[in-house]
Amino acid sequence: MPAHLLAVATLLLGFASGASAHETTGFGGGFSSGFMHPLLGWDHVAAMVAVGLWGAFLKNPAIWLLPVVFPLVMAVGGALGVAGVPLPGVEIGIAASAIVLGSMVLLALRPPLWVAVTLVGVFALFHGHAHGTELPHAAGPLAYSVGFVLATGLLHLCGIAFGLLTRWRFGKTLVRAGGAVIALAGAIFLIRAV
Repeated sequence: MPAHLLAVATLLLGFASGASAHETTGFGGGFSSGFMHPLLGWDHVAAMVAVGLWGAFLKNPAIWLLPVVFPLVMAVGGALGVAGVPLPGVEIGIAASAIVLGSMVLLALRPPLWVAVTLVGVFALFHGHAHGTELPHAAGPLAYSVGFVLATGLLHLCGIAFGLLTRWRFGKTLVRAGGAVIALAGAIFLIRAV
């Protein structure tokens, strides 16, 4: 088989999903479902990368504080969602997270640390609530949560890695452009939510 066809076949296999009749159960199934859930939701991907990107842009201590605050508050939001506690405007809050966080990076805004932490925490509540209400009944809640938080952390790390490009002049432009893309994606999410 030619190399380019092999590469395309490998890429397509990466997007293939398992047959639902053979869905994994137990800890492994709950973990894998939780791990894949944030990676397959573009609204979550955009916001999680933005948290890491903005943290890296703001430098210490925000580079580690924002990605730690987000999953902690997200867990609270998830617990509220699982418990059935209503939170109005969840989808709008999720879309706003990408718009606001992306805009912060695009505009190179550097608010006080407490403002950045508060913004990230509020948005984490919305993301957590949405995913808590979507918690699959077949998955083990603990394993699902562990997978979900781990994938969220990895998305934060991707944002941080990209944000570290700000050490170079061309990197600052790339990072701000990344913020623009995230903010634009958030606007699209908002249109869909409304």
